[in-house]
Amino acid sequence: MTPTPLSSSHAARSRVASGAARTAVPRWLAAAKVLVFAAGLYPLARLVLFGMTDRLGANPIEFVTRSTGLWTLVMLCVTLAITPLRRVTGVTALLRFRRMIGLFAFFYATLHFTTYFWFDKWFDVAAILKDVGKRPFITVGFAAFVLLIPLAATSPRAMVRRLGRHWATLHRAIYAIAAFAVLHFWWMRAGKHDLAQPKLYAAVVAALLGWRLVAWAVGRLHAARDAQKNERR
Repeated sequence: MTPTPLSSSHAARSRVASGAARTAVPRWLAAAKVLVFAAGLYPLARLVLFGMTDRLGANPIEFVTRSTGLWTLVMLCVTLAITPLRRVTGVTALLRFRRMIGLFAFFYATLHFTTYFWFDKWFDVAAILKDVGKRPFITVGFAAFVLLIPLAATSPRAMVRRLGRHWATLHRAIYAIAAFAVLHFWWMRAGKHDLAQPKLYAAVVAALLGWRLVAWAVGRLHAARDAQKNERR
């Protein structure tokens, strides 16, 4: 079948569009993903190395619990920082790292919770529930972990397509998760009068959430001005 000029031009446009889509992906992206993945595994590799060389300290369970908890908070902060960095730099490809880093946050949160649930409490559900109800820092930490579960479960692209606009609404829970994680860290350290690190992470999370609030307010203001201009026309 001989192609018509219309079908030929359509095919040409399709080839150009697909070529543009391919060239839109930066060449450095694949290598950067490998580096980011390796960086995400660093905390785990460090724990394994410390365990093999007997460097987990006098209380290995406490060391692992605190290390995995701190790295969970680090991964959450990096995940929250991607959108502002993308807006500031204009590098849209940065968004391709957000899911990977968010899943690393869930991974270390799971290790953090498992260490507490298994090695600290030995699967004693009654003792865990007592902790959740009695100790506020355990309560907010448990809440943060529970909220992370649906975010990790809906991270695959198939779930993004299936949930549609509801996906973005669900994943806004990361703001509450980050706040709960900081509060968990703060209250845990408050009993030992050691708030230097919690204050640092609280400032980082406050700045990242504050940036979003300002961006949202500016967007609403611009939308209102555009609406007024359209009405005048």
